[in-house]
Amino acid sequence: MRLRVEFTTEPFDLEEAPAHAVAAREVIQKAQLDAVDVGPFGNTVEGEADRVLAAVGALLRDSLEAGATRVSLQVNVIGEDTP
Repeated sequence: MRLRVEFTTEPFDLEEAPAHAVAAREVIQKAQLDAVDVGPFGNTVEGEADRVLAAVGALLRDSLEAGATRVSLQVNVIGEDTP
């Protein structure tokens, strides 16, 4: 099974990336996922379910420890014909 996860961490800081956003980005970049799109207002990752779910667990743990007050997630099961 393949998953696509969209996530954001808060609070936002438009001047520089907060520590919780940096922590989340580092987790995702180390996770060896198939597709990663990191942006200032939202992030998307895609890959095999086991890897994605492990990365989400680490993302939650690390970003909350780094000061996130809210983490929003959307998880979608995707198939070969899913855009």
